[in-house]
Amino acid sequence: MKTWGGPPGPQPAPWPALCTYRNSAGRARGPGAARGGRPTSTGERFPQPSDPLKSGAEAPRRLQPAVLRFFRALFAAYGPQHWWPGDSPFEIVVGAILTQNTSWTNVEKAIAQLKAAGVLTVETLEALPEPQLAQLIRSSGYYNQKARKLKTFLHYLRTRHNGSLDRLFHLPTPQLRRELLDLPGIGEETADSILLYAGAHPIFVVDAYTRRILERHHLIDAGASYQDIQRLFHRAIPPDVAIYNEYHALLVQAGKRHCLRSAPRCVGCPLERFPHQTESPQ
Repeated sequence: MKTWGGPPGPQPAPWPALCTYRNSAGRARGPGAARGGRPTSTGERFPQPSDPLKSGAEAPRRLQPAVLRFFRALFAAYGPQHWWPGDSPFEIVVGAILTQNTSWTNVEKAIAQLKAAGVLTVETLEALPEPQLAQLIRSSGYYNQKARKLKTFLHYLRTRHNGSLDRLFHLPTPQLRRELLDLPGIGEETADSILLYAGAHPIFVVDAYTRRILERHHLIDAGASYQDIQRLFHRAIPPDVAIYNEYHALLVQAGKRHCLRSAPRCVGCPLERFPHQTESPQ
């Protein structure tokens, strides 16, 4: 199963794009330098925030370079993650809906069933009766609800965008995000996964692993909203599909390997050297 990183064409490499370097004149180069902002002690540059995400006016300035250092540490340890697994943008959309409240292993089984039945296209899946669809995706859990969600998305795609994902993904990101969030059963994480991984829109996906890691490393408060967390990444990193893709996948890897919900395994974690709490948040 190959990964889909958006439309054909060269994608910027995650590591160089976040590494500021200096030219022969000694001036900082790279996306951060081009966009301006205050340099850190390591030569990094990042935009100035307009309002704090945590208490204290200086909090965002302190947090943003930490977000960059986290990326470098994770990428150095794990390397490219080659997300999202899928053979087409439509398969990624289906996977983003099916992965709600279940493991990716269960989603893979459901997608394999859809492929074996020859119905993993917009036209064939829309024509398939909902009860049959539910049985094919049974392994993903909550299969009746998910079958309904898929049917709702397909109806929206046909009636609003003539059944074309190309037309859908050509919408401006804010408009498309609003339309997706208006669909029953599509929350922020699912909508942003569709935007980033299937549509190549530069938007950061926030999930439970992201929240847990940032909270344990004191970069967010326990009550931080999805928008607060997403804004932290958007301010620290200029819009870049490849980097947002890679960073989210790296956080998932760290969450699965080390930042477990009930018993974190801090020893050996790429982020171990950064300040953190070793017990689980209440």
